[in-house]
Amino acid sequence: MNHSVARALRNALLALMVGASAHPALAQSPPLRIGVLNDQSGMYADLSGPGSVVAATMAAEDAGGTVLGRKIEVLTGDHQNKADVGAAVAAQWYDTQGVSAIVDVPVSSVALAVQDVARKRQKIVMFSGAGSSDLTGKACSPTGFAWTYDTIALANGTGSAIVKAGGDTWFFLTADYAFGTAAEHDVSEVVRANGGRVVGAVRIAMSTTDFSSFLLQAQASHAKIIGLANAGSDLINAIKQASEFGIVAAGQKLAGLLVFISDVHSLGLQTAQGLQLTESFYWDQNDGTRAFADRFAARTGGKRPTMVQAGVYSAVAHYLKAVAKAGTDDGPAVADAIRAIPVDDFMTDHAAVRVDGRVLRDFYLFEVKSPAESKGPWDLYKLIRRIPAQDAVRPLAQGGCPLVK
Repeated sequence: MNHSVARALRNALLALMVGASAHPALAQSPPLRIGVLNDQSGMYADLSGPGSVVAATMAAEDAGGTVLGRKIEVLTGDHQNKADVGAAVAAQWYDTQGVSAIVDVPVSSVALAVQDVARKRQKIVMFSGAGSSDLTGKACSPTGFAWTYDTIALANGTGSAIVKAGGDTWFFLTADYAFGTAAEHDVSEVVRANGGRVVGAVRIAMSTTDFSSFLLQAQASHAKIIGLANAGSDLINAIKQASEFGIVAAGQKLAGLLVFISDVHSLGLQTAQGLQLTESFYWDQNDGTRAFADRFAARTGGKRPTMVQAGVYSAVAHYLKAVAKAGTDDGPAVADAIRAIPVDDFMTDHAAVRVDGRVLRDFYLFEVKSPAESKGPWDLYKLIRRIPAQDAVRPLAQGGCPLVK
C-alpha cells in the first residue's frame, strides 16, 4: 500500500472517529440489561411469570428508559422450575449476553443455584419469588438480595398468629424442595416457641395433582392445623381437595404458608374464605398501591399484581437508582449502593437493606374475605394486623450469613 492511500485511510478513520464523538448515536453505549428469570408457563406463572416481566418493564420506563446514558433492556428467561436450567440461563446471561442483574427467580432450589452463579461472577441477583431463608443465611452473597419475603417472615406472621389463636397442633403437607422444607422448619420453630406441637409431616413431589393420600394422613393425625408448605398450583389443588374431603367442615383448619392473591382469585372466596396469610404487599392498601395496581391491570387484562410482581418492580426501580448512584453497573459497587439507599416506594416506607441482603420491610397478616364481604373480583383480603419489620424478619446475628461480622 502506497503512502498516499495509507494517509487517506488514516484520515478517513480519524473523520469517522471525530464524527462518532460528535454524534453519540454513532458511538452508543451498550444497553444495561436486566434479566427476569422465572416460570413463564408452569405452576408459578400466575404469581410470577409474564406479570413479573410487565412489572420490570414498568420500572424501567418509570426510570426514563435509560441510566448512565445507556438504554435499559429487560430480558425474559424461563427456568422451568429446574435448578440446572436456571443456573445455565444465569451463567449465559452474565457471561455472554451482557446482563448486569437478574431478578425474581421463584422456586428456592433454583434461586440457591442462581445465587451461586451470581456470587462467583460478582453479579447482582435480587430475589422476589424465592422464599428460602438460606438466601440471606448460610447461602448469603455480597451481591444477592432477598427483596420481598422469606419463610421466617411468613412463619412469624401466619404461624405465630394461628398458634396464639389456639391452633397449637400442626401437621404439614410439605413440597419436597428448598422452599417447602424451609417453611416447615421455620414454622415448626415458631409453633414450638409458642407452646404448640408438630404431630407429623409428609413430603410431596412438586406438581402433584392427587393429594388424597396425604390429606387422609393429615386428617388421621387429628392436628388442629394442616400447614400447607407449598405454593402455586400445588397449594390450589391441596385446598380444593381438602374442601372436597370435608376436612375444614369436620373441624380441622388449613394454614397456607405461602398464599398469593392469584391463588385466592383462582380458588374463589367460597373455597378460600377465612384463610389467613402473610404478605408484604396487597394492591388495595393505599393510594400508591392502588395506582400501581391500576397501571399493572391495564397491561395484564385486568389482573392485580401479586406480592412477587410488586416486589420485582420495587427491586428493579431500586437497582436502577443504585446504578445511577454508583456510576457503574459493576456488581460490588452497585451492591454497596443498594445497601446505602433506603427502599422507598409504594411497597414500603424507608426500609433498609441489611449486610446479609435482607430488606427490612413490614409484613401484614390478612384474612380472606367471605363472598358477602367482597365488593369485587379482586377485593379479597381484610387486614388483621401489621407486623413491624423487627418482629417479622430474622435477627441479623441468627442467620449464619458469613458476611455478618
